[in-house]
Amino acid sequence: MSSTTLVHERPATTASTPVADALAVLGRHLQRIKAAPGVVILTQTMPITMLLFFGYVFGSALAMPGQEYRAFLVPGLLASTAANGIMIGMFQASQDCHRGVMDRFRTLPMSRPAVPFGQTAADLLTTAVGMVPLILVGLAVGWRIEGGPLAALGAFGLLLLLRFATSWLGCWLGLLIRNEEIAGQLGSATFILPLLSNAYIPTDNLPGWLRTVAEWNPISAMASATRDLFGNASPAADAAWPVAHPVAGTLAWSAVLLAVFVPLSVRRYARGGE
Repeated sequence: MSSTTLVHERPATTASTPVADALAVLGRHLQRIKAAPGVVILTQTMPITMLLFFGYVFGSALAMPGQEYRAFLVPGLLASTAANGIMIGMFQASQDCHRGVMDRFRTLPMSRPAVPFGQTAADLLTTAVGMVPLILVGLAVGWRIEGGPLAALGAFGLLLLLRFATSWLGCWLGLLIRNEEIAGQLGSATFILPLLSNAYIPTDNLPGWLRTVAEWNPISAMASATRDLFGNASPAADAAWPVAHPVAGTLAWSAVLLAVFVPLSVRRYARGGE
């Protein structure tokens, strides 16, 4: 099935509801991923590659008192995967705009919010499945979930919540850019975001201004929250508020992103290329 395949038009006698429309768009995106899984496979295997590379090449050079580096790295990579919704959301939305799919959707008798909701929901489902290989490889290289099962479920819930929020940011950017080549170039630039966080290294020894930037990065709050809930490390008491209170910080960042970019995405989709 090509990337321009649309949801099937309903007969005139069939009532259209926002939920049914969103489910139809979700199914279309899942079939699209199944037919052309390249981008999703690349983004899901990249964290595993980084785990093996950083964990074994850099791990021996990074002395972390009282903690094994790979146990520190796995939660950071999970947080980076959550933030990667920006790139995927931007690329998928801009591709559909560039190829005229969004314009076709707007001609159908569909709820306006259904299209971006279907895209972000499909991304959420694929991310939930895609995190499994990273978790298994992490367990194979020595990472362990030291906290209780409820805390671990809370960590996975936060990861998916942030992924859902960042996918809305990406969706809005894609609808704004409307060009898949430009979106692809900008998407590659998002790899710098985890580097400006505590996903890969502690921020304790960073210069003051850079440490502040890193600790107010949502990825830092997410990485610290996963480490805390998985029982791998406690939050740093002297860090900025989102890292010192990482669960609350992640919830706050996710709420802000959703409150801002859900209405912006729906409005931008409804306006089209205006």
